[in-house]
Parts: sequence; structure tokens; C-alpha cells
Amino acid sequence: MSKFRKKAATKQDIPTSALPDIIFMLLFFFMVTTVLRENTLNVMQRIPEANELTKLQKKTLVKHLYVGAPKKVELWGTEPKIQADDIFIDTKDVVLWVSKEKAKMKEHERDLITVDLKVDEEVKRGIISDIELQLRKANARKLLYTTRQHVEI
Repeated sequence: MSKFRKKAATKQDIPTSALPDIIFMLLFFFMVTTVLRENTLNVMQRIPEANELTKLQKKTLVKHLYVGAPKKVELWGTEPKIQADDIFIDTKDVVLWVSKEKAKMKEHERDLITVDLKVDEEVKRGIISDIELQLRKANARKLLYTTRQHVEI
């Protein structure tokens, strides 16, 4: 008999018992952190171009109004409409919309509300000036126009 014994065959298996836990933790993390689009756009949006653009510091203070021709002409006609959240509002309802949006905000941030107008480039100036007048009445003085950056070729 020999002095040395042969070693038993070593296992080459990788332990996978914790793998489902890790996968579910990653899945849960991405489900929680992913932000889905908040509004469904029902108006046409061809945003105009601009040269001088600045980025916002605090995006939570920005509330969006979309202005443009409706996508479903048979339901809403061809006249430009104002979309706030997922509903169409009239220009006289802008003050009520601003007050509802301010009510959702913290009290010290209410005067810092910024209204972002995303206006289709084909919309006439009349409806925009009506919205601006209603925003002044609602004491929403900060106004932002969304544009695309002009790229020179």
C-alpha cells in the first residue's frame, strides 16, 4: 500500500442559490427607479429652434402646458388646443389649473412655480398671448418656452 491516498475529485460547481435573490433585487430596483412618461400628448408638437438655451436648476418647480393642433381631428377639430396634464383646457381655465398645481407644491415653493409652454411652431400668437395674460392673473410670472437647439450644418 502506498503512503499517499488519492484526493477525492473536487467539485467544480458554482453555488447558484443566491442568484434568484440577486436577480429579483435588481428587477425591483429598476422597477422603482424607472420614470414613465407622465402625460399622453394629444396635440401636435413640432418645437421651434433657438440659439441661446439655458438649463433649469430645479425641475420639480416646472409645470407643463402643451399647445398645438389636436392629433385626432375627428374628435377635437383643427383649432389649436391647450393640454394640461392629460386633459384639454380652455384659456379661461388656466388660472384654475395654476392654482391646482400650486396646491400640490410645498408652501415655500409656490411663488417659484415655472410654467413651461411647449408650443407647436404652427400655432398663432393669439392663443399664446391669451395664455400669458391668464398666467399673469394667476401670479405665475416665470414662463419658459421649450425649444430645440439650432444646429448649423
